[in-house]
Amino acid sequence: MRKRIAFRKLSRTTAHKWAMLRNMVTSLIKHERIVTTVPKAKELKHIAEQMVTLAKKGTLHHRRQAERVVQEKAMTTKLFEVLGPRYQDRQGGYTRILQLSKRRKGDNAPMAVMEYVDRPGEIRAARPPKARRENLADVLREVGIEPLVEEELTVEGEDTK
Repeated sequence: MRKRIAFRKLSRTTAHKWAMLRNMVTSLIKHERIVTTVPKAKELKHIAEQMVTLAKKGTLHHRRQAERVVQEKAMTTKLFEVLGPRYQDRQGGYTRILQLSKRRKGDNAPMAVMEYVDRPGEIRAARPPKARRENLADVLREVGIEPLVEEELTVEGEDTK
């Protein structure tokens, strides 16, 4: 019976799987976008989001926990100095998986692009977090544009319950 087992096997031993995931999370931090298979991307998402959460906290203890996973010292520094502050107002959902239409030649494996959201040059723009959306409405009002509000979109006299 499979109970409380955290990760997929990915047809590897535990040591090989963790080495691969550590390499992949280091590459993701370095390039902020990687191409991999869909099952690997789904497993990587959990670890990558965990690393950003550690970076947002930013204490020495959290830095040492991240250094156990991230393999390059420079990428740990980038994680804590660039990615942590970038996602300070976002409550989760730091990564995105976009499935590619072309499968890998050879074994026909489904491929995906794994990337961080809210970064320059991203494939698809992310929805801003709630805190930033409110600030965005204030900025639009300052320049003379009235933002759309959900209450304005409903028909008058209609009960929205």
